[in-house]
Order: sequence, then structure tokens, then C-alpha cells
Amino acid sequence: MSVVIETTQGDITVDLYIKERPLTCKNFLKLCKIKYYNFCLFHSIQRGFIAQTGDPSGGGKGGECISGVLYGEQARLMKAETIPKIRHSKIGTLSMVDYGDNLLGSQFFFTLASDLTYLDDEHCPIGEVVDGLEVLAKLNDSICDEEHRPYQDIRITHTVILDDPFDDPPGLEVPDKSPVPTKEMLDSGRIGADEEIDDAKGKTMQEMEEIIQEKEAKARATILEMIGDLPDAEIAPPENVLFVCKLNPVTSDDDLEIIFSRFGRVKSCEVIRDQKTKESLQYAFIEFEDRKACEDAYFKMDNVLIDDRRIHVDFSQSVAKYKWKGKGRGVQIFEKEPLPQTKKRQAPWIIGSAENSSSSNKHSESSGRKDWSRSPPRYSRGHASEQKKRRNRDY
Repeated sequence: MSVVIETTQGDITVDLYIKERPLTCKNFLKLCKIKYYNFCLFHSIQRGFIAQTGDPSGGGKGGECISGVLYGEQARLMKAETIPKIRHSKIGTLSMVDYGDNLLGSQFFFTLASDLTYLDDEHCPIGEVVDGLEVLAKLNDSICDEEHRPYQDIRITHTVILDDPFDDPPGLEVPDKSPVPTKEMLDSGRIGADEEIDDAKGKTMQEMEEIIQEKEAKARATILEMIGDLPDAEIAPPENVLFVCKLNPVTSDDDLEIIFSRFGRVKSCEVIRDQKTKESLQYAFIEFEDRKACEDAYFKMDNVLIDDRRIHVDFSQSVAKYKWKGKGRGVQIFEKEPLPQTKKRQAPWIIGSAENSSSSNKHSESSGRKDWSRSPPRYSRGHASEQKKRRNRDY
């Protein structure tokens, strides 16, 4: 015996287990006959699990069997049939929801996955989908909140009984036509079932491009989070760290720190080096104490010459110093272990440097000339040819 359940996503045709579950199938058919399920929400859809409906209130706690409709609250629920045992072994099994103590009302669900046999002892299967599995696939793909409720309403619009072998119980009133839904029935506070979602409405091409780029960036961040390259998809890089690249291999941490400290206090300056050879990879990260100094350095130091190399400066996009603490617990910033406290080394080109004076004096005495092996870093906004002209003019 078949019933067609029309929904806002398409039609689902169900064959009922009349012989195995006669009383429960009769309850379901009579509820369909009086249009009890019309406009019921699919109030809970769990991907790869079940799609549940059958509660006229839409909250998931209401509903009653046909006896409750006829005789009142004292007959609201009915005893479930358990023999013979039927398994939730395939996609599209129609099963009545157990309200507790093996009692059934009006709520039912469709299984959205196979081998859900752990539901066998808890709920009561009464049929299976023979046409409309593609509609179940749409239900399975619906976007839901954390309580598994779809953001856009999905409703039963109508039920059509193809064959009813059971006599109507006394006092059953069958409506001549489907009832007209009231505004209160359709007002769920969500996107309406027949409401079109148009993200492009009222937006310019530029705004749409920005929306698309933002969605693509979020998708990439989510993928990076899944593979472990990002601690959290929503994390943002620090705003006080600069990324400097195209460095000369001879440029050291101290060189950069002295040059960039003219804009404000530098908390850390690190030229990234190969772990094995310890050679410079020609890029660095510079962390300032405040954001304003970082912005000033960004605007004034890009394309500047340092050690005969024209560098590029940008805001850092690295979150390497962020460590994921666990789902729902956020992230923490971790630093490298501090080095042992030693006397701060002066730049080797500064006159009077203690560690450099003795060695330079000995070298100059033996060679008869000054030691220029470590000269201060050169940086300029001018082109190299302009620097050469300037030097010729000075001589």
C-alpha cells in the first residue's frame, strides 16, 4: 500500500508494511487522510542520519496518534508494534518516532544512510521509499543550524493515499479539500519554503566579486584548517608584524633591527634561515611593539635599498606563532624559548665596540690599513646609479 508525500523539495512515494505493522500503518494512513501532516516542517535533519517531521507545532515535541485526535489527551499515544523485527538497513526507511516507553504519536523520519540498525530496538519502521530518493538526497544536503534545523523551511505540502485497506474509525472527519495554512502556521522565523534566495539582488558587480572572493578565501582557510596548516579557519594574522623579502643573503637580524627601529620599538626581528645550512632564505619577519610603527615602516620602507638589494615590505600573513588549544577553546600565541641573558652585542661597525676594537686594532697594525670587512648596512631610496653619482661628486 502506497502513500505519496509531497514536499517543498519534491514528491516521495512510500510503500507501507501493512502485514507486518497493521496498527501503526493504519494510524499513519488515517493521519494522512485527515491532512494532519499538511504544512508540517522537517524540524530536524541530520546529515547522513535522519530527516524528521510529523509535528504540527514544528518544535519536535508535539504530535499525537489518530486516537488522540478522536478521543483527546488520554489517548494521545499508542503502543508500538515490535514483532516481527524490521531493521533500519537501507536509505529511505520510514519509521515512527518513539516518544518513550515504546509509545508512538504522529512524528516519523526517513533514514538518510544505510545500516542504522542501532535504531531497531528504539523506533518502529513501517515502510520504505520506492520513489523519491533524489528528494532525500536534497534533504541530506540542506544547510542546518547546530540544532539540525534547516535555515530554509522544508515542509510537507500534501499527502495522497493511493490505497487504504483499513476502515475509518468512528467519528473520523475527512476534509473535502486540503486546509488553507494560516500565517501563524507558516511563520517559523526562518527563510520561507517558497522564498527565493538571491544573493546578487541589489548588488553591483564589484560587490559580488568581493563576496565571491571572501567565500573562496573562507573555503581555502577551511581546507588549510582541515589539513593542519591553520590552527583555526577564522584566525587573523597579527597587525604589528611585517614580512620583508628579497633580502641580500649577507643582511643579518641586527642589520634589519637597527634600520627598522627608527619607526618604533622592535620586539623581534628574525631573518629566516635554512635549518641545515643556516644560510639566509632572504626573507624576514619584524614584529613591532605597536601597530602605528608597523604601518609607518610599511609605507616608508617598501622598495628601499638594503645591502644593494631593493627589498619588498608587506604585512605578514603568517599565523605560525598561533597554537590551537582545541575545539571551542581558541588559540594561544607562543614564542620561542628565550636565549640565555648575555651582554648585548654592539653592531661591529660602531666605533668603540668592545669586541671589535682589539681585533680591528691588531689587524690594522699588522696590515697597515683599516679593516672594512664589516661595514654598516647601506639603504637608500635612490637608484644605484644615483648613489654612484653622489659618491663621484663627493670625491
